[in-house]
Amino acid sequence: MTRLLIVRLGALGDVVHALPVAAALRERWPEASIDWVIESRHAPLLDLAPAISRRIVLEPRRLGGESGWAGVVRVLRAARYAAALDVQGLLKSALLARLSGAARVVGFASGHLREPAAAALYTETVEPAPYRHVVDKNLGLLRALGITEPRRRFLLTLPEPGPAIAEALASLGGPFVLLNAGAAWPNKRWPADRFGALARQLGGRHALPSLVLWGPGEEELAAAVVASAAGHARLAPRTTLADALLLARAARLMVSGDTGPLHLATAVGTPVVGIYGPTDPARNGPWADDDECVSRYPVCTCPFARRCRNPRWCLLDVSVEDVAAAAERRLARIAS
Repeated sequence: MTRLLIVRLGALGDVVHALPVAAALRERWPEASIDWVIESRHAPLLDLAPAISRRIVLEPRRLGGESGWAGVVRVLRAARYAAALDVQGLLKSALLARLSGAARVVGFASGHLREPAAAALYTETVEPAPYRHVVDKNLGLLRALGITEPRRRFLLTLPEPGPAIAEALASLGGPFVLLNAGAAWPNKRWPADRFGALARQLGGRHALPSLVLWGPGEEELAAAVVASAAGHARLAPRTTLADALLLARAARLMVSGDTGPLHLATAVGTPVVGIYGPTDPARNGPWADDDECVSRYPVCTCPFARRCRNPRWCLLDVSVEDVAAAAERRLARIAS
């Protein structure tokens, strides 16, 4: 049996962007054992990915124990992989791929790595063909294994909604908009009061109520959106990754900054409006042609920074009217 390893530890959106690699490997080798090394906080997503045979969970700050470096390397070496693919491009991910003992350790050429020194740990490198989106870059890694025209597929199997999610969906009474104001980087968070004003416009013009998604540490931010929405938005229940996917799949539209929930929504085909400042929507944005992005990336003076370092934050120049107009265009394409 062919045994293959994917190394992509995080973050959530980046894991989503790597899912088509697993789908393409499964399509090429239906009987293969395809394992994936991932950090514990993102591991539940792989429970929903039928292309994956086994997820191997790493606690990156631990050396000992089953999920520490020593335990994970021991599990990897026992598998005797034919090939390990480092889809992350960091020293730590390249080291894991190399320590797996795989016969082939494949990664991108140094000019396409976040940490170019990682290339020294690969047995072979791939120079990706010109690409627009990072999903296509990731799929380009498969050329090393003879897969030259992989499809962009996100294979996810979702469970039935639990009581809290079922109740939330029932209480909305029909189509709704899913809003996500949170993001790990403060520089990506469009202000809560603008999300609230957007909810008022979508509710008033389209009779679409909004449900406000939140993750760990974001409940206060989400509550601020609800408070400024004048009754047009309500707070989502506490969610797991599977719950967030269920809500996204059920939504008529999702509006979010560049963060994991937006990429989860695009993976299940939800129409999306993305709000982008320090990151490039052409590379990291929604990939469906019909989706919309409102972007200040071309004029952002602190790109790829967690926090804005300038007197004028570029996302303050994204108005409610800008995002509402993008939502109007996206909703119109759904109707047509």
